[in-house]
Amino acid sequence: MSQFVVSARKYRPKTFDEVVGQSHVASTLKNALQKDQLAHAYLFTGPHGVGKTTCARLLAKVLNCQNITEGQNPCNTCSSCEAFSNSASFNIIELDAASNNSVEHMRSLIEQVRFQPQEGKYKIFIIDEVHMLSTSAFNAFLKTLEEPPSYAIFILATTEKHKIIPTILSRCQIYDFKRIQNNDIIEQLSNIAEKENLKYEPEALNIIAEKADGAMRDALSIFDRIVSSSNGTIEYKSVLENLNILDYEYYFKMIDSAIQEDLASVILHFHEVLNNGFEPAIFLKGMLEHLRKLLLAKNEKTLSLLTVGPELKERYVNQAMLTSSSFVLTSLNLINNAEIALQRASNKIITSEIALSKMTFFNRIEDLSKKKRTALN
Repeated sequence: MSQFVVSARKYRPKTFDEVVGQSHVASTLKNALQKDQLAHAYLFTGPHGVGKTTCARLLAKVLNCQNITEGQNPCNTCSSCEAFSNSASFNIIELDAASNNSVEHMRSLIEQVRFQPQEGKYKIFIIDEVHMLSTSAFNAFLKTLEEPPSYAIFILATTEKHKIIPTILSRCQIYDFKRIQNNDIIEQLSNIAEKENLKYEPEALNIIAEKADGAMRDALSIFDRIVSSSNGTIEYKSVLENLNILDYEYYFKMIDSAIQEDLASVILHFHEVLNNGFEPAIFLKGMLEHLRKLLLAKNEKTLSLLTVGPELKERYVNQAMLTSSSFVLTSLNLINNAEIALQRASNKIITSEIALSKMTFFNRIEDLSKKKRTALN
């Protein structure tokens, strides 16, 4: 039986051009390499799973590559590239600061800085989760970071830049990585699905991208999980079941009933959700997302922010036309407050039903408020 390789490793970018959603970082690093304007210390910062460590490894690989390509990418064929790919390179040292955060660990690393590279021009030190270093370890590292040997380059990566002491920040060239857009995640997942000869429903990939919340690594992890339970086809319903997510049909029906002030249908839809095994908190979270999408669909300028298929986008636009902006905004506020109150509520079902009832009779409440204001004037 051949060993299964997770997609995050199998499809890890091998060139800067393959890095997803971080073109601003990739292009800047390529320009620096082309102009030979290298810093002695870099800090890659941003959310988890967006490519910080991947870019750090690519940069390290390029710096010692013997046949750098025209696009400033590693050749992946020379002895240095092969050694790195096989985790056998003595010139590229990776350190996980989450578990190696003491002064002793840092002194051990500083000791390695003294020795010149055995092959190639540079000795590169990649320190992941660098914010986990203790204050004493940071101070021990400071002098070396400030005046390293000409052959030493440090690449630090962190998800929490604010925890790094200013004296370290001032000595690094900082690159801010951003959350990856859903469209970029969907495109990458569709490319992988085609390479793996998998069929997929577009809405299924969209749900995976939304659940990943801007992290490519999380998206690939979810993708592998769905593929493991499928028969060669990534289906929308299968994704919903695996991720414990409610079908958007529930929310469309709920809003339609609320517009018609049909409280009985609203409550029945809600209890249908509960009978299917979903907690009130999951329902309210999904309702918030649905209302947000309705708000985006009400304006052509924000419609592009809806990362759903064309058919589903049309449904959001049609339902948005049936609602007023004040209804959507007030409903957002009601459901958001209910979700917050749910954490300390003794009866979560009643708390949810109260919010849904207020949402249903929003127009009547608004009419009463107008009449009162008119009477007072």
